[in-house]
Amino acid sequence: MGNYANLPAPTPEGGLNRYMQEIRKFPLLEPEEEYMLAKRWVEEQDSKSAHRMVTSHLRLAAKIAMGYRGYGLPQAEVISEANVGLMQAVKRFDPEKGFRLATYAMWWIRASIQEYILRSWSLVKLGTTSAQKKLFFNLRKAKARIGALEDGDLRPENVKRIATDLGVTETEVISMNRRLSGGDASLNAQVGSEGEGSMQWQDWLEDEDANQAADYEARDELTARRELLAKAMDVLNEREKDILTQRRLMESAVTLEDLSGQYDVSRERIRQIEVRAFEKLQKRMRELAASKGMMGSA
Repeated sequence: MGNYANLPAPTPEGGLNRYMQEIRKFPLLEPEEEYMLAKRWVEEQDSKSAHRMVTSHLRLAAKIAMGYRGYGLPQAEVISEANVGLMQAVKRFDPEKGFRLATYAMWWIRASIQEYILRSWSLVKLGTTSAQKKLFFNLRKAKARIGALEDGDLRPENVKRIATDLGVTETEVISMNRRLSGGDASLNAQVGSEGEGSMQWQDWLEDEDANQAADYEARDELTARRELLAKAMDVLNEREKDILTQRRLMESAVTLEDLSGQYDVSRERIRQIEVRAFEKLQKRMRELAASKGMMGSA
């Protein structure tokens, strides 16, 4: 859909503040204008209409992405994943359903970000139960609600309250807080350089009134996709599975150089195996998803 190269892209070199200023140049759409653009995309596959719908919602994608700060991942990449989710939402948006694109896009944006985060954290570190995943994605919000935003270990009474609220053990709360707190950014830290137009992290916090049902629906979808991933891995041989796991499914990706040493082949050969394995995995996941009637591509 459209040309991704025409969209502004956040980069570590360019700075997030510059990117935020750039995307604010795109005007928001009035309901009638949004409806007509969506109709032209659905009926005529008009890429210019789709592009306008995407660019007018880049601020929404960035705002949601900022709510996932502190996972130890480059913020520019999180925003890029949010934009991918936004483009998927525009591609599938049906203007006849009677709701705005922003309402629909929030689900896709969060799902795309959460898939990226789950891909980037090892299964061992993240944990496998639905309760642990819930804790992973909700700990900071739970801390914010009770005013426990300080770094370091939580007070015992706060640990107990969070554990009760999220349905996990106190030990799990302590462990997850220690894993994540080291990467948390101060809510008052500046995004980009100081000066006119500079913002703080807290300016981009997610709206606490956002549709929580959509959040849980997204997590259910992610859990199903993780199950698909485990089944789809069987399509790979042992070398492909090992290389793909070390390159894309571990917290810190192993370098091509290290893997070339492990397998005594060139870096380019490792890259080729990785790409081929990923393509095979994607194809198998799409087949499994289709057989289960899951929406979207794997």
